[in-house]
Amino acid sequence: MSSYSRRDFLGRARRSGLGLAGGLTILANPRSVRAAPANDKVILAIVGCGGRGNMVANGFASREDCHFAYFCDVDRPIYARAKGIAALQGGKMPVYAADFRTMLDDKSVDAAIVALPPHWHALATIWCCQAGKDVYCEKPQSHNCWEGRKALEAARKYNRIVQIGMQNRSAPYNHAAREYIASGKLGEIHQVRVIDQKGEPNFPMAADSDPPEGFNWDMWNGPAPEHNYNQTLRRQWRFFWRYCGGDLTYDGIHQVDLARWLCGLKYPKTVFSNGARYDRNGAAETPDTQLAVLEFDDLMMSFEVSLNTPYMIKADDGVRNGDIYPYWPQNTERIEIYGSHGLMYVGRMGSGWQVYVRQKNRQPVIRDQMHGRFPDKEHQQNFIECVRSRNRPNADIEEGHLSMLLVHYAMISYRLGGERLAIDPQTEQIPGNRRAMELFTRQYRQPWVVENNV
Repeated sequence: MSSYSRRDFLGRARRSGLGLAGGLTILANPRSVRAAPANDKVILAIVGCGGRGNMVANGFASREDCHFAYFCDVDRPIYARAKGIAALQGGKMPVYAADFRTMLDDKSVDAAIVALPPHWHALATIWCCQAGKDVYCEKPQSHNCWEGRKALEAARKYNRIVQIGMQNRSAPYNHAAREYIASGKLGEIHQVRVIDQKGEPNFPMAADSDPPEGFNWDMWNGPAPEHNYNQTLRRQWRFFWRYCGGDLTYDGIHQVDLARWLCGLKYPKTVFSNGARYDRNGAAETPDTQLAVLEFDDLMMSFEVSLNTPYMIKADDGVRNGDIYPYWPQNTERIEIYGSHGLMYVGRMGSGWQVYVRQKNRQPVIRDQMHGRFPDKEHQQNFIECVRSRNRPNADIEEGHLSMLLVHYAMISYRLGGERLAIDPQTEQIPGNRRAMELFTRQYRQPWVVENNV
């Protein structure tokens, strides 16, 4: 067995130029590349300051070359979290904005970190691009196929850097896995499985009510259809079509994107998906069990979702930042790549990869492997570098859009009862299928509208 180390891979990357040609950000000494004088900092705004947004904001604020000028959130009480950002930037509190459009008029702001619920991602990205701001947007990149393309058009039209929060693309161990596959060491690949399994029980629907004091429900609801304030919609938005497409769209997209990138895939020829919400004792609309099959040239990829499997285990920090591997059969977020020379298991967000070949004496044989590390810092570093250089980032918006299309197509097929969809790669559309094209976009609510001409 050969064990690929991060140090060995980075050494090869530097010698071969992979670090430059492959868009890989290498952080040998993060502080050495972060130092910046006060007048040369990248001025940022955080838009959406909940759990993930607060985490990402603190990551950027801990850098010496970034400064947050705005803290934008429709929930006024959450502004208290800005104290954590202030502590990382010399006590300077960012300005609070209930409506992030206030920030768009400030020409001193270089970039926005967008960490809103998914139904807002495309529109917020478009508005930021139109205002001349670069964007770091958390996944998923869009709510539907059409608006994803519109956000990409805006990024290109206004020459903006847009990095999607698909951090796996900045992880050295994943670049090594991609290099390994491209070299032919895994052989010919005709089957890939993408897994998203966990325990996510259904939940009851709360009664409509008045929104809490200081919370702008109308703007939070944004492009989605009109609805009274409802705490369940606000807290469980992942499982309602109006806001998201379920766990595959919100969480499984990390594995989908990584698998597509590792295997060099773009548009599928056909897509089929079926499943159900078997745990019907609650309000959730999206499936808790789903299988999608995507046909590419000479390769079949499947997505498998199960939310009724609480014994499946998500990799913890000990795995993601340590020299251990997940127990793959019970890992919630694995990718299985079946080559003619071996089976590669890949874990997201630092979980590493291993290649298994034929057993010997009924015992597993691991031919090659590489540990990983959680890649948030590398991904953020890559964004800041691209803001300065104007080079495309590791997870450019076009890559985010192409990966989201795979999920959107699968969800359209599922919502049509498992109908097999034929995809036109030139238009990204589903020609000759009126019902499918009705789900290709959505009706937008004034004034939160994605316009055709961005």
